[in-house]
Amino acid sequence: MNFITDPVFYMIAVPVVLMIGISKGGFAGSLGLLSVPLLSLMISPVQAAAIILPILCCMDIFALIAYRRRADWRNLFYLLPGAVVGIVVGYLLFNYLSADFIKILLGLICIVFTLIHYLRNPAVGSRAEPGLIKGSFWGGIAGFTSFIAHAGGPPLQFYMLPQKLNKTLYVGTSVWFFFVINYIKLIPYGLLGEFSAENIGTSLLLFPLAPIGIWLGVKAHRLIPEDIFYRIAYLLVLLTGGKLLWDGMTGMNLLF
Repeated sequence: MNFITDPVFYMIAVPVVLMIGISKGGFAGSLGLLSVPLLSLMISPVQAAAIILPILCCMDIFALIAYRRRADWRNLFYLLPGAVVGIVVGYLLFNYLSADFIKILLGLICIVFTLIHYLRNPAVGSRAEPGLIKGSFWGGIAGFTSFIAHAGGPPLQFYMLPQKLNKTLYVGTSVWFFFVINYIKLIPYGLLGEFSAENIGTSLLLFPLAPIGIWLGVKAHRLIPEDIFYRIAYLLVLLTGGKLLWDGMTGMNLLF
């Protein structure tokens, strides 16, 4: 079996995979988008995305077992068709788009969205309602950014967090959403030839970490109160937005 042999790569990859599992199992995958940037410290972003996708698909199965009966089906009905369109667009534009530009755009949206949440008057804030137009739009953005860099979490959060759902229903909806789109993504990734023997072999070596990370995330989810959960969720959006913005600007040589 072929696989990456550099031990330094696994010093980064092991905690990254565990972090993704904890995030996916307990906090709607907020930190999943950091996987490609962190692994890109050692390998190319394209290879990092190809290695991570099978692991995400494995995690999705374990997460679905934990949250299989908890989802807002109306939101999924609004989100998934747009997500499929976004994946198709990402596939067609994959060789023409700058990943750094996508990171900058997504990072700015994350930061602005979070600042609006923190600066608005809590007494005026109301629970947002699901909508076909909003769901289709943000689902499409999530499908596109998920295909490009496994960064579908923030667009989904932009749509879902203002609805102030029960935390378990919120995470369960996210689990079902990414279960569907990650398995759809396997098709275009395969057509693009990203599943080399080395990439698949490396994914297989990291597979055992998937259920461990999900289990830790589910435990954390059950222990953390709902108000703290949402504070953490918004903080993660802000932090990941800053990380994406930094990585994108660094990649395009816009800093210093």
